[in-house]
Amino acid sequence: MRRGVRLALDWGRARIGVAASDPDGILAHPVETVPAGPLALARIRSLVADYGPVEVVLGLPRNLAGAEGPAAIAIRAVAAELAAALPGVPIRLVDERLTTVTASRQLSGVGRNTRRQRSVIDQAAAVALLEMALHHERTTGRPPGELLPAFEAGRTSSDE
Repeated sequence: MRRGVRLALDWGRARIGVAASDPDGILAHPVETVPAGPLALARIRSLVADYGPVEVVLGLPRNLAGAEGPAAIAIRAVAAELAAALPGVPIRLVDERLTTVTASRQLSGVGRNTRRQRSVIDQAAAVALLEMALHHERTTGRPPGELLPAFEAGRTSSDE
């Protein structure tokens, strides 16, 4: 398992859920919900400066069959913007299927009204995404998801 903090982003049209891991990659915790819009990238840049992550995990929305549709295409464009705004910080696209559903069920299970607390769901979805990514790396020894092509040239055998 690679050492270092990771940030996860559950990027939506209205809100962006943000989660972080501890440096050992054991725990994921909610950070905040960032309003989507013109100031979002600046806030994400600030969070990256604060947390100093070894990578950013960005949820890639696929349909249940695993295919990519318009939402995935939009996230790939966001990933390119993030890569340009965060030079030197690897961006990994990780399948986010069912993370929002999982987060909503967990919050409902502890008595939270998810309809009135959508920003909490976004953070919980980012936590679920990050937990999946960390679990994948712990169990396989391989980083999760797809590394953006901008970083492919700089990969080492330890990244695989």
